[in-house]
Amino acid sequence: MKKLFFFCSLLFSLCSYAQSEQLANNYFDRGEFEKALLSYEELLKNQVGNANYFQKVIECYQQLQQFDKAEKAIEERLNRFKQSNLLIELGYNFQLQKNQEKAVKYYNQAIDKIKKNANEAYGLAYSFERKALFDYALLAYKTAIETDPRMSFNFQMAMLYGQKGETDLMIETFLEESYRNPQNLPMIQNQLSRFMTEDGDANFNEALKKALLVRAQKTQDLFWNDFLSWYFVQLKEYGKAFIQQKAIYKRNPESFSNIVNLGQMAINDNDQDSAQEILTFVLDNTNDLELLIQAHSYLIEMKINHATDKDYVAITQELDKLITEFGVSPYTLSLLELQANFTAFHLNNPEKAKVILKNAMEMPVNRYQIADLKMQMADILLLEEKFNQALIYYSQVGEDMGGDIVGQEAQLKTAKTSYFKGDFEWASHQLKVLKSASTQLIANDALDLFLLISDNTVEDSTQVALKKFARADFLLYQNKKKPALEQFQLILKEHKGETIEPVTLLRIGKTYEKMGDYTNALAFYNTIITTQKESIYVDEALYYSAEIYNLNLNDAEKAKPLYEEIIFKHEDSIFFVDARNKYRKLRGDTNL
Repeated sequence: MKKLFFFCSLLFSLCSYAQSEQLANNYFDRGEFEKALLSYEELLKNQVGNANYFQKVIECYQQLQQFDKAEKAIEERLNRFKQSNLLIELGYNFQLQKNQEKAVKYYNQAIDKIKKNANEAYGLAYSFERKALFDYALLAYKTAIETDPRMSFNFQMAMLYGQKGETDLMIETFLEESYRNPQNLPMIQNQLSRFMTEDGDANFNEALKKALLVRAQKTQDLFWNDFLSWYFVQLKEYGKAFIQQKAIYKRNPESFSNIVNLGQMAINDNDQDSAQEILTFVLDNTNDLELLIQAHSYLIEMKINHATDKDYVAITQELDKLITEFGVSPYTLSLLELQANFTAFHLNNPEKAKVILKNAMEMPVNRYQIADLKMQMADILLLEEKFNQALIYYSQVGEDMGGDIVGQEAQLKTAKTSYFKGDFEWASHQLKVLKSASTQLIANDALDLFLLISDNTVEDSTQVALKKFARADFLLYQNKKKPALEQFQLILKEHKGETIEPVTLLRIGKTYEKMGDYTNALAFYNTIITTQKESIYVDEALYYSAEIYNLNLNDAEKAKPLYEEIIFKHEDSIFFVDARNKYRKLRGDTNL
């Protein structure tokens, strides 16, 4: 009983502290510093050693310009706990009073602590950085290195140079650290990519490229060729990345799989020329069965994605020839899946496609391969409008693969199946969860479909227009583009001025684009741009139009203003970064 009473008392005490801290934080965030001060002082009284509460008390004093009280509190704590970071707090308190001489005195005392114990640099540099005293934070790290040359703070120093806007020094320091400690390369590349795409000025990319090129030429170390390849991939310059990967391959033939992966990235970004060049190189330079099949699969998938009816016979013959050449085995699973998909969706023979998949399932394949085969089977069952059977397969994959990307993809397809069936409530329930999926592509698709359903339910609770739209979307899924267009056109006629109109215009434009009818596609995109200016689909219409002019019609002058409008009027668009890079390239910038 006593134990239970003690536990309850402890729990009550913890809850009380949490509520008091939340109240103090709320006061502080609202700028009610007198109330916040009283709350933090009470909290600190009960937890004297809590550095966070003490820091907040000092900040409240300083906000209230009670600098004498702040100084006294800091000095008392410094005498009691001997914490070196309090010297910085004391100096900063004088700096706020514009007494720079005294501020510097205490900052230097903190630096002197590092000369006696280099490990002090970790905490003191952090304290300097929190006060935006970046020069002193850098000095702290440099002093530690002078005191103990075995220590290294390149990553931290590079970050500080970046915050100061000294990007050349940041680049040099990051590159030095990446070469010394390759295990830190992913973190470093992540930071550099932020500056390349988000934070950097117009000269950053050029400076980084020059620094990498100098190192590659000077040292002849393949590390820098690989780094350059990564650099060009960030800019979607796959042809230039391929040049670096070829240089690596000549001296290290084991790197061949990197070239195959590069080809896949080029395909995903619709750089067909580079993909063709890369994958052809693979076929000409390897006898590795797995790589050969992978390259052939990517090439034929690219052909299928851009095929018209007249290409079907040649694609069928090529698939048959490859499967005959390499045989039916787990190694050729990618070719078999392509054959099944092409047979069902393009040759309109789902029964034959299902036989291909069933035979593949009987082979000794792993759980990921089984999941892919089940997903393909579900796709074909959905094509045949066998919704419930498709849902069984999708659900199996979703359960078997858990939080894996394949599992999330299966869950998205489950939601889309419910959407196609007209079960919008259940689809929305599933999509609400997938909006926070770990894979950005899945999360974006889930959000788009969720918004489509919710936006077109507010004004029309009976969802009449949405049901028609879902049916037209399903016709597109079945690769029945002309009937889908007729259905979308009917929606425009019967529901003009309703919420469904702009997304219908977008679907029609995208369908014409996939059919190679760029004139009609541009016309419908332009209707969104000119008549639906408040629509959430304007940035998509701008981007798709720009891509047609840029990639299909080779008309840079018409593409540039469309990319430019995304840059200046749609900064939150998912197409913003790509539009900016392509705009700069078309404009002739050298710093790409």
